[in-house]
Amino acid sequence: MRASRFFISTLKEAPSDAEIVSHKLMMRAGMIKRLGSGIYTYMPTGLRVIRKVEAIIREEMNKSGALELLMPVVQPAELWQETGRWDKMGPELMRVKDRHGRDYAIQPTSEEVVTDVVRSEIKSYRQLPLNFYHIQTKFRDERRPRFGLMRGREFTMKDAYSFDRDLEGMQKSYQIMFDAYVRIFNRFGLKFRAVAADNGAIGGTGSHEFHVIASTGEDALVYCPTSDYAANMEAAEALAIGERAAPTQDMNKVPTPGKTKCESVAELLGLPLSQTVKTIALTVEKEEDGKLSKEYWMLLLRGDHELNEVKVNKVDGLGTYRFSTEAEIQEVYGTVPGYLGPVNPKLPVKIVADRTVANMRDFVCGANEADFHIAGVNWGRDLPEPLVADLRNVVEGDASPDGKGVLAIERGIEVGHVFQLGTAYSQAMEATYLDEAGKPAPLQMGCYGIGVTRILGAAIEQNFDDKGIIWPDAIAPFTLVLCPMGLDRSEMVKEQTEKLYEELLALGVDVIVDDRGLRPGAMFADWELIGVPHRIVIGERGLKEGNLEYQGRRDPEATAVPVADIAGFVKAKLGQ
Repeated sequence: MRASRFFISTLKEAPSDAEIVSHKLMMRAGMIKRLGSGIYTYMPTGLRVIRKVEAIIREEMNKSGALELLMPVVQPAELWQETGRWDKMGPELMRVKDRHGRDYAIQPTSEEVVTDVVRSEIKSYRQLPLNFYHIQTKFRDERRPRFGLMRGREFTMKDAYSFDRDLEGMQKSYQIMFDAYVRIFNRFGLKFRAVAADNGAIGGTGSHEFHVIASTGEDALVYCPTSDYAANMEAAEALAIGERAAPTQDMNKVPTPGKTKCESVAELLGLPLSQTVKTIALTVEKEEDGKLSKEYWMLLLRGDHELNEVKVNKVDGLGTYRFSTEAEIQEVYGTVPGYLGPVNPKLPVKIVADRTVANMRDFVCGANEADFHIAGVNWGRDLPEPLVADLRNVVEGDASPDGKGVLAIERGIEVGHVFQLGTAYSQAMEATYLDEAGKPAPLQMGCYGIGVTRILGAAIEQNFDDKGIIWPDAIAPFTLVLCPMGLDRSEMVKEQTEKLYEELLALGVDVIVDDRGLRPGAMFADWELIGVPHRIVIGERGLKEGNLEYQGRRDPEATAVPVADIAGFVKAKLGQ
């Protein structure tokens, strides 16, 4: 490729609406152009990266035995209604009508469509296992699209779906896909971590997320440095801290005027924050025989811990909870928020204590009276034993659930997710096969996604400096750029440039020659911004000394390489 025949359009400054590093650099490097809110045109440089990402994914998916097909972007509403997701997906699902008034979805994912394909094609256990995948445009109507490709509305995704006859087969297919994902992300050249995760809106049983490690990541990843344990914050198990000891204090109501936060209460009373307990009031509404009733719940967390709302959803009876209103709090507890506690609420309340709170003694909590708290509260003596559940986010230094060390936390960007769906979709859509006995049985499913265009943003968030992007070799728009000095003025430079260009092409190197005639500073700045990982400068002075100048994108200085050795040098740098 020659730069004069390619389209390069770089900017000195990022547009004002670009918020994070990857968004700014992709706009400045001319890789994407904003068309509308959360919708971008992929320019030639950016599209080259996307195609390389797709090629690696295809190779590994095909190697794993998955079969590529292509499902439509526009999908009939009837399929989504079969699974109930037409209503459950809410406003993120883009809905359109055709000229006949029929409803369609602009697909954010394809579980319904692929299940419809398989239920009409698969009749016998002899046709299983089966795994279909496609790389296709998706659309999710984000409330607030932002961060460029990181949270856009239109994006490209690889999604795969496995079908098996039983749970054991599904778990085997899941492991095959998990292993394929590890190979894919290793080939991308990115630092990543696979973590246990919550299934969320997709449904099913077990799942893992694949995160690109980046300090700017939105997600907290929990892992044990001395074992294989890893999970995202939503799914990370928090063990109880300490063991409950015998009480040493009498229960005592203490004045805490204006102190509605555990931090200020602890400071006033001269206690560690870990001696306080905060109360979270929840309401669960139920409808029976056409009548609406309310059930009130109280969650107790140690003052320095944070609530994990995903875990709360898993507590039996709290699947449809909401936070109580101020009016409900007044009715149930007889006070204002900030002074709630488990001792003598006005109305019956179901109490759930986090594992750590259940082990506490002599703790401080709200007195259900404005400007007062109660100190020296103990289970068994002052309160009945509570329901106990894991309710909190883990913190650095917590014991690892596998008993093999303590937990650490780092930031990551989710770019892939694999799910064990089980029969969540096959039962809803009556997708069955005939087993060995000739009886119908529901298909066991798995689903596996990679955010193709999101990979670009994540890779940049992990790999950049003050000059621009630093692409890993495997997904760079070009692997190497030749920068000739005075190409139009020196026959020696021109001859060596053409010779080296042809030689590199023959070696299979994805090389571009910058033949635009720019000054060295402007030329180098473009390629550093775009992020090409390898550069060779060809100058008349160096050629007279028998040398070319090589510099890797992360190298602080250039290296002189004899002309006769350059091909072997490049091969070694590229690992060929």
